[in-house]
Amino acid sequence: MQLLKHFKELTVRPKSAQELKGLILQLAIQGKLTSNWRKENPDIEPASELLKRIHEEKKQLVKDNKIRKEKALPKITKNEISLELPKGWLWCRFDEIGVPQPGFSFKSKEFNNEGIGLPLIRIRDLHKKNIETYYSGEYRDDFLIRNGEYLVGMDGNFNIAKWNKGEALLNQRVCRLYFISSDLIKEVFVYALQFKLWALQGTKSYTTVDHLSGKQIKNSVLPFPPLEEQKEIVRVVETLFNEVEQLEQLTVELISLKEDFVSSALNQLTTNNTQQEWGFLQDHFKSFFNETTNIKKLRETVLQLAVQGKLTRLWRESHPELVSGSHHASELLKRIQKEKAQLVKEKKIKKEKALPPITKEEIPYELPEGWVWCRLGDIIKEKPRNGYSPRGVEFETQTKSLKLGATTKGVFDPSQVKYLNEVVPRESHLWLQNNDILIQRSNSLDYVGISAIYKGEDYEYVYPDLMMKIQGCTNIDTDYLHTILISGFVRQYFRDNASGTSSNMPKINQSIVLNTMIPLCNESEQKAMVKKVYALMGLCDRLEQEVKVSQEYCERLMQSCLREVFEGKKEVCV
Repeated sequence: MQLLKHFKELTVRPKSAQELKGLILQLAIQGKLTSNWRKENPDIEPASELLKRIHEEKKQLVKDNKIRKEKALPKITKNEISLELPKGWLWCRFDEIGVPQPGFSFKSKEFNNEGIGLPLIRIRDLHKKNIETYYSGEYRDDFLIRNGEYLVGMDGNFNIAKWNKGEALLNQRVCRLYFISSDLIKEVFVYALQFKLWALQGTKSYTTVDHLSGKQIKNSVLPFPPLEEQKEIVRVVETLFNEVEQLEQLTVELISLKEDFVSSALNQLTTNNTQQEWGFLQDHFKSFFNETTNIKKLRETVLQLAVQGKLTRLWRESHPELVSGSHHASELLKRIQKEKAQLVKEKKIKKEKALPPITKEEIPYELPEGWVWCRLGDIIKEKPRNGYSPRGVEFETQTKSLKLGATTKGVFDPSQVKYLNEVVPRESHLWLQNNDILIQRSNSLDYVGISAIYKGEDYEYVYPDLMMKIQGCTNIDTDYLHTILISGFVRQYFRDNASGTSSNMPKINQSIVLNTMIPLCNESEQKAMVKKVYALMGLCDRLEQEVKVSQEYCERLMQSCLREVFEGKKEVCV
């Protein structure tokens, strides 16, 4: 069976481990986990004999007034049977082997959180490690539960839980599964009932939320194996569960250790000898960067190295003449100031208020030779301007407006558009021009300030009110400027200075954007840095593609195992 052959491979990811547990239970209640055991034990007592004894026990319990006599349930029909059972098994209803016993609506005035009285199991506490509510009033023993009993929530996801936290009281909307005979192995029927309850989820008995009734539990049709095979089923399931959990834990620990090591290595990369650390990482790319979280960290580190000038250290060493004298970034800044002054003189842009000088306290790190700190407002043509967001229409028009999602991923997405039923004048600032940079001025805290470059035809799109538009001056490479804006320290600056909270769309204004600190290098080094960044981001793209292929393979393998189990079809996963 492929399931067992690829068992360890399928538990590589925690999500797969959970799917495997569900598959194991499904195989258990179909008798497929114990098929070899049946061949080795052909002479065991059939399930029908045990069920007869349970029926007699139930009659006696009714006679002794320990359980109520219920109206006989209808016989099981062919439509209720979903599969063919192994020889010696039979079908039964839960009502034949057990009784669902709902909790009581205890009065809230007797509730407390001080540990006075007995713990009270409310539906919201069913799967918590610690019970928060206690009940100090009077109660009947009918609603007292003890260790080893199984409980099911009657609203929500209908999960069954085994109670092992001492004596407690059962509140309403939580039901105890009482099994009539101590001979049968409860766990087997809990496995089967759990799948039945999940199938029932979504039915609505009398409320507006998913609700489970005692009648639905009673009517549930379950497979009934022979007693000796019940024991074997539980033994095999527990063995497989233990192995899944051990492998799952090892996987979680391995991923955690790998993430810690990658974080440490990338930190060393940004603080120590970059070339030496980079050489070490290159030798271990395949083993270190096979998780999306680690690749994300690598992307962030590449950007950090870029804005620190560490990606272009060798370039500077090879071109010392291009980082001093007239090629120093300070000279570039002077030329930009002259350019802007000329544009003001020609009345092409408005004269703006001078930005405050940069203080020592604002400088986040030391720059390499030939670089200077400046503010974003110093190197863009004119101050940022907000867009425009009228209501869109359902039909196509000549005016396409971007949605906020067009730039949320840090790259321009032309599919995120709507149509405006109005004409925007050609001279309006709302029209995008090639190499415009769009900055989101409002979004969640994770995305506020995120930017993307528009590279396309002029006058094809207008942009919305929740974005600002900027464009770099002459000799400021657009990709270089965008790299700075999406780097960690600028993104953090926007988050730290955004107004509002994460629940009400934090915002940044023009002043915040204009005052953004920018590490500036000369034009030649800007292009060298962009080339390095794009090459490394391409590597990250390839690593992510490999991770995706690996995940898809694991998913195909799981689906192949499922088809083998449920359809009897063996397939080769490639």
